[in-house]
Amino acid sequence: MRATLMYGAGDVRVEKVPDSVIKQPTDALVRVTAACICGSDLWPYASMKPEDGPARVGHEFLGVVEATGPEVTTVKPGDLVVAPFAISDNTCEFCREGLHTSCSNPQAGFWDGEAEEGGQAQAVRVPLADGTLVKLPVAADSALIPSLLTLSDVFGTGYHAAVVGGVNERTRVTVIGDGAVGLLAVLSAQRLGAEQIILMGRHPARTDLGRAFGATDVVSARGEEGVAAVRALTGGHGAHVVIEAVGTMPAYEQACGIVRPGGVISRVGAPQYEEAPVGFGSLFRHNIRLAGGPAPVRAYIEELMPGILDGTMEPGRVFDAVTDLDGVPAGYQDMADRRSLKVLVKP
Repeated sequence: MRATLMYGAGDVRVEKVPDSVIKQPTDALVRVTAACICGSDLWPYASMKPEDGPARVGHEFLGVVEATGPEVTTVKPGDLVVAPFAISDNTCEFCREGLHTSCSNPQAGFWDGEAEEGGQAQAVRVPLADGTLVKLPVAADSALIPSLLTLSDVFGTGYHAAVVGGVNERTRVTVIGDGAVGLLAVLSAQRLGAEQIILMGRHPARTDLGRAFGATDVVSARGEEGVAAVRALTGGHGAHVVIEAVGTMPAYEQACGIVRPGGVISRVGAPQYEEAPVGFGSLFRHNIRLAGGPAPVRAYIEELMPGILDGTMEPGRVFDAVTDLDGVPAGYQDMADRRSLKVLVKP
């Protein structure tokens, strides 16, 4: 079969690899019908050392079950399913608490940890299929496929940011970052009834989509100028909830500058740092809380799916380019160069 491998920074190739096969009785084999390139894939695309490659890539996909191990009971061949970016059994203590990204099953983990698998491919072996896969009540050629694909990561991640930030109808929210996760955090905040939603972004096509998703204001400035603009829009006090969907230190420092006393900084941009201001002068003095983390999107799929099925939410609008496997390397470069927001892959 054919699959995408990253050999190093800027070096993505589509090659023939051994077919994915059932290995464990709890596995399922899924033929991928839709996948995509994630903004977090751009971090290794910018920095991977050649000695760390080649590595299979892709953690957002849906497809048709082709075969199952003898212990799989919740899905069967022919079912269309979506796979979250984290593998989990959906039964352990942490999964029952809605924290599937901390599943204690020995087979649990992230797709990036499955050396011989990846979603940007023709097929994938899915461990812990009963806990990981969710059946979709549509056909593989449904017009809803792009939106349903966002349940594998970006929509659930944006929603997680809003939920753990405590967004409700009394909150003023600022979202830092106009990538797919930031835009779907805007949609999530709108779904939860936020009083005001400020999107901080610099790309008009993206911020226009953010307005369509529910942003009440857009701030293109960064740094101190951006902080001043947000504070002016929030009566001088700042936002109750700041969703940081970038992952860099400047974005975190900007979040610290615009969060309201007693507010929450909710981080879902994978942090590209280990140390950050958390002491008296930054968070402690004004009772500011720090939340977020890798989103347990499996916990949100059943909650978010009805709004997609009835057409009230269209998170799939974040896809602005479509390609087959041959176009994946160019898709990475287009996203890195900000020519594309998010690339949909149809193997």
